[in-house]
Formats: sequence, structure tokens, C-alpha cells
Amino acid sequence: MPDILHDFPVAAPAERVFDMFATPAGLDAWWTARSSGTPSLGTEYHLWFAPEHDWRARVTACERGRLFELEMTRAMDDWMGTRVRAALEEQGGITTVRFAHFGWREASEHFRISSFCWAMYLRLLRLHLEQGLVVEYARRLEV
Repeated sequence: MPDILHDFPVAAPAERVFDMFATPAGLDAWWTARSSGTPSLGTEYHLWFAPEHDWRARVTACERGRLFELEMTRAMDDWMGTRVRAALEEQGGITTVRFAHFGWREASEHFRISSFCWAMYLRLLRLHLEQGLVVEYARRLEV
């Protein structure tokens, strides 16, 4: 099975980076149009991107400041059952993010598009934390 992997540093404490992946306010700042959920093992997240992309995910790993993972339970077919994970390690005020989106059945066209989109979105996460940049949802892949 192919995986999407992106490792990158962020000049922010791991707790703040964790919140960007694990809280609705954090997710809405860089990825979702709107979301809801509680960072607790087994809880459900509502991830809304558009009427045709009204998705759900379940928390499968949650260690405050260290690890957060969602398993997609309602999404487009290619994403169903895949897991999105952020593993964090802080040293000297810099947090290394080891991002993974794994469980893909094949390296489909949508897999390749998603890999590119993740890189773009994760860049926005970093810019938000380091520079306070906020980009409206509709323009996120243009920046």
C-alpha cells in the first residue's frame, strides 16, 4: 500500500502544533471549511469541506503534544479507512512534524493529487503558526 509522508519543522511548541491537528479551531485555520470534534480516543470528528465532501473520522490515536490520528469513516471511496497522522517531536522550540496519510489501496490519480494537496495545506499550517497567516478556505490551494 502506498503512503503519503511529509516531514517538516515548525518554529512553534508541540502543544500548539498538536492543537492545529486536533482541535476544530486549528483544523479550520488550514484544512477544513468547518469541523467539530474532541481530541479524545474513539471520538468522532465532523470534517466539512463542501456539501459533497461532508466527511467523518474517528480518533484512533491521541497523545497531547505528541501524536494525533484520524481514521476516515465517511469520505470519498479512495479515502475510506485511510488514516491521517501527525507525530510530533519538539526540541529547542522547533517541532518536527512527521505527517502521514496511510492505508491507501493503490497509488491512484487521486492519491497523487492528495499528496500534492497535503503539501500545500501543511505549508499553510506552518505559515499560520510561524507568521499568523490566515487564508480563507476558498483560496487555500492558490497561496
